[in-house]
Amino acid sequence: MLTGDAAGWPAERKLDALLDVDLKSTIRCSRLVAPRMGRGGCILNIGWDHAAMQGMAGDDPELFAAVKAGVLGFSKSFARSVAPAVRVNVLCPGWIETAFGTGVDRGFYDEVAAGTPLERWGRPEDVAGAAVWLASPAAAFVTGQAINVNGGTVG
Repeated sequence: MLTGDAAGWPAERKLDALLDVDLKSTIRCSRLVAPRMGRGGCILNIGWDHAAMQGMAGDDPELFAAVKAGVLGFSKSFARSVAPAVRVNVLCPGWIETAFGTGVDRGFYDEVAAGTPLERWGRPEDVAGAAVWLASPAAAFVTGQAINVNGGTVG
């Protein structure tokens, strides 16, 4: 979200955009859809592994982490509110080869890969596989959890 033209925005504009797109929309959508889902429904929100773990220095990561921590807190609380009818979990990707990942400096890219136990960046299909599992009957006893998809990186 903070790539392209948004990378040059002032911090306050970035924060407003992150709050609107990542936090407020998560809260609004979750609250609108849960009552309509019926028993067995599943809400899967998107967090960030760095928000739940060690954090990351810098203006953009600080803002992003704060907003994603809000998604995590809301989702865990909302899971208790809508249980047992609806399950709510948070998928927390780590370094994934999105537009950001493919456009970073090669030295940084290699550093991230070397610092990940699985020695690579994640791929979108890694995140998709976790999402499919969380939405499936195989995860019927999983709610209020943050699932990191990050190649084994720990705090």
